[in-house]
Amino acid sequence: MPTDLKNRTLFISGASRGIGLAIALRVARDGANVALIAKTGEPHPKLEGTVFTAAERIEAAGGRALPIVGDIRDEGQVAAAVAQTVERFGGIDVCVNNASAINLSGTEALEIKRYDLMQAINTRGTFVVSRACIPHLKGSENPHILTLSPPVSLEPRWLGPHIAYTIAKYGMSLCALGFAEEFREAGIASNALWPRTLIATAAVQNLLGGAEAMAKARKPELYADAAYAVITRPSRECTGNMLLCEDVLAEEGVDDLDKYNFVPEAELQVDLFVDHV
Repeated sequence: MPTDLKNRTLFISGASRGIGLAIALRVARDGANVALIAKTGEPHPKLEGTVFTAAERIEAAGGRALPIVGDIRDEGQVAAAVAQTVERFGGIDVCVNNASAINLSGTEALEIKRYDLMQAINTRGTFVVSRACIPHLKGSENPHILTLSPPVSLEPRWLGPHIAYTIAKYGMSLCALGFAEEFREAGIASNALWPRTLIATAAVQNLLGGAEAMAKARKPELYADAAYAVITRPSRECTGNMLLCEDVLAEEGVDDLDKYNFVPEAELQVDLFVDHV
């Protein structure tokens, strides 16, 4: 059983920036192969980075990168991206479902096209990407599906304020749990992973409070280090879990999380879905 990700291949959705890129850079330090599919092929005025700049950073960190401009809502594009990955690297060992859309509007304020976007990218995209990778994961020595989504809670406070977003994220988590059971005998691990606090990403900057919210967040590296810990565990021994990043890191012996603060000694804001845990 491999103890690191050297020469292992990851297929990551939405890894041109933020948490997905942080995970890609973490595994690149091992010498991993990273195929990244994202829509941003050209520079965006409000978003840093493209799949191509991300690939450059991955290779500078020690990995091998395959940047793919694509939309995970399109089954054909995903199938082609997976086929390209297998042709380039010989297989897939880890599938990371990172791509996600967020809109916290209430029911009356939310346009149906925004509802559809979240369902199509979050829940459906997770299913489509995972489904395309699974035949190749079956040939891996230590196969993992990791979905970046929260623990499922039916507490009304997570349902009332932004039911559309909650459905979309919980759908991702249900995919993670369902895959774990369906492919248990095949040895494919499937887990969901979520942070206890805000993570400093473009979504937080642009949609959830700007600089004030960023000051209350932790760096994406917290998520990346926790993800690395999960996907390097034996797949038959770590599956079917809705994990929290901080708990995973504690199990790895990391007891000082202050190094992950975006602003040193800042008061952190608890993220959605987790203060009930």
